[in-house]
Amino acid sequence: MRPDTLRAIAKRNDYALPADLESLYSFRDFAHFIEVWILTTNALRTAEDFRQVVTDYAGEAASHGAVYLEAIFSPAERIGRGVGWDEIFSGYCDGAQEARELHGVEVRLTPDIYRGATAETAQEVVRYCAEYRDRGVVAVGLGGLEAEYPPEPYEAAFTLAAALGLGSVPHAGEAAGAPSVRGALDALQADRIRHGIRSVEDPGLVTELAGRGTVLDVCPLSNLRTGVVHSLEEHPLPRLVAAGVRCSISTDDPAMFDTDLTRDYEAAASLGVSPQAAYEAGVAGALCDQETRARLRQIGDSHDWAGLETAPAKPTPPRPQDPAPDSAAGR
Repeated sequence: MRPDTLRAIAKRNDYALPADLESLYSFRDFAHFIEVWILTTNALRTAEDFRQVVTDYAGEAASHGAVYLEAIFSPAERIGRGVGWDEIFSGYCDGAQEARELHGVEVRLTPDIYRGATAETAQEVVRYCAEYRDRGVVAVGLGGLEAEYPPEPYEAAFTLAAALGLGSVPHAGEAAGAPSVRGALDALQADRIRHGIRSVEDPGLVTELAGRGTVLDVCPLSNLRTGVVHSLEEHPLPRLVAAGVRCSISTDDPAMFDTDLTRDYEAAASLGVSPQAAYEAGVAGALCDQETRARLRQIGDSHDWAGLETAPAKPTPPRPQDPAPDSAAGR
């Protein structure tokens, strides 16, 4: 959510936020980011809030050329604030439907279990994900404080997810090292890894990721803003790609990290990753139906990648403003 949208939602829910939201987004470290993320997302209370988040972001992403998104939300944290499961899931799913109708963007949903959740809560997240499969929920993720909560204790929840036909897309290898990725692969049977960049600390793991064809969803500017990498030049992305690991490019939390899809693709390009390679990795890792995958491949095959590669560099556009309330359709 861009700050103006967040303020409007907080106001209608009578939720107090600091006056200067932007100043919150200068993160000391990854743990501080999680603290601020919880503070701001607690403003979300109703199905209308959840719908608006999806639709607004889909409109922004479409302005950067996006045609397909797999979006993350964290339902159990809202349950802890007194919101009902069906209100949360129906709101996000309504937003995904509106994103397609208003912006032409296909949205699939991959709710996270938050690290620190009990085994019972984790399995409840999975069961509700399965109930909403026919409305676009395709996988279960794991997010939050990686260093404090490794993947292995959530194995039972992800085993249940697989039995119910859901994919596995945990965060790993961001704030924690290569063993975090190993745990996501072995215990959670990850279909794709969110981040995964610290796999470079284990050459054998990198070789395995390349051999498996596992896609890493890499968010260069997020990693920079949270201090996971000290400078863009030091980012592991080029080493991963050179080793044959497929890497898609994503924004993570764009408003909080002062980024957007254009900026993150430009950052990846500055590290030697072509837009075409990033797009193809995204299609390879997508957990969509085969009809949608075929359409995404057709879009990629028909795109003028060569013209894009030879086009003169353009300055990064200013960050898009929030859509007017009457045009909102939601992230």
